[in-house]
Amino acid sequence: MSTKSLGVGIVGYGFIGRVHAWAHRSLPFFYSPLPCETRLVGVCTSRPETGEAARREAGFEFAVNDPAELLAHPDIDIIHCCTPNDTHADLLIASLRAGKHIYCDKPLTSTLAEARQVAEAVRNVPTIQRMTFHYRFAPATLRAKELIESGFLGELYQFRAAYLHAGYIDPNRPRTWRTVMAKSGGGAIMDLGVHVFDLARFLIGDFDAVNAQLVTRIPSRPDVDTGHPAPVDVDDIAIVHARTKSGAIGIIEASRLATGVQDELRIELHGSKGMIAWNLMDPNYLEVYDARDPEETLGGNRGVKRIECVSRYPKPWSFKTPKNTIGWNQLHAHSLFDFVRAVAEGDTASGPTFADGFAAQAFVHACQKSANIGGVWIPIETT
Repeated sequence: MSTKSLGVGIVGYGFIGRVHAWAHRSLPFFYSPLPCETRLVGVCTSRPETGEAARREAGFEFAVNDPAELLAHPDIDIIHCCTPNDTHADLLIASLRAGKHIYCDKPLTSTLAEARQVAEAVRNVPTIQRMTFHYRFAPATLRAKELIESGFLGELYQFRAAYLHAGYIDPNRPRTWRTVMAKSGGGAIMDLGVHVFDLARFLIGDFDAVNAQLVTRIPSRPDVDTGHPAPVDVDDIAIVHARTKSGAIGIIEASRLATGVQDELRIELHGSKGMIAWNLMDPNYLEVYDARDPEETLGGNRGVKRIECVSRYPKPWSFKTPKNTIGWNQLHAHSLFDFVRAVAEGDTASGPTFADGFAAQAFVHACQKSANIGGVWIPIETT
């Protein structure tokens, strides 16, 4: 393990900020040796009382209410961006100018125009920038990537990918920043769609174009402050037809109104030689079908198989036991571990980088543009 200790500052300490702090605290328990230690130095929240509560809970050395204080602190090497979407661009650009490594929760920004500003600011910057696209870091999805790169699927014909939640089915759930376009930049397509798009792109490559329907089924909600009905101007449901640059076609779906599900991220890939499928609600197994298995009397060995991926990460993962089945938090921990490794090694090439964040932002922009003009095919911008 490197003797260098990386100081960490987390801006925003809502749900996802707490997850990021937990992931830092968990690293020594799961990885041995670590590429370097991390230290929770400072946390920034919008109010003094929440900052002090965060400091006590996670063990930060201090709490502030102005991000500039974290950016100016000499002991902070890494900034975590865990704030509402519309604040990302300014914080990311300021962090880049301050020479900090950055770990940004999705999305990159709230608009494609802001994403372009961040992309320009990143040019020729020597620090490491990563997105928290943690679904890339399940053992099962990493194994899927290996299989695809080995040619297991053959030529990809079609795909289905969906991320479904039910958290907004109650029309009395208050309107917050997540249901205001000016704050969030989008609804289900932004909140959930960027995750499933990134996972699909990670596995099968770049996308070429989309046509989309974005639907708001609950047009008003009680305002979180006043309780009075307030308009919702973001989508509840997104249905997207998408085409990859290789010519495969498929559907990407995101919903906050999928009654009966919890955290359902699923993907199916169908190729000329095989099939691969994974579901976050059954995260320990990767399903595969090899069309090259012979048809035999009574079926032989042909059929869908379940690969037992569980938590079998490569070294320095040190918790290899079947009792430690994989879970959502562990994906965050492994994503963070890989970021810390990249910082320690100066690895600017591996992802998910801000370029991957930009690609997801461009996908959302194309979907919104398509939906606004009747669902026509729209190319996904690359710059």
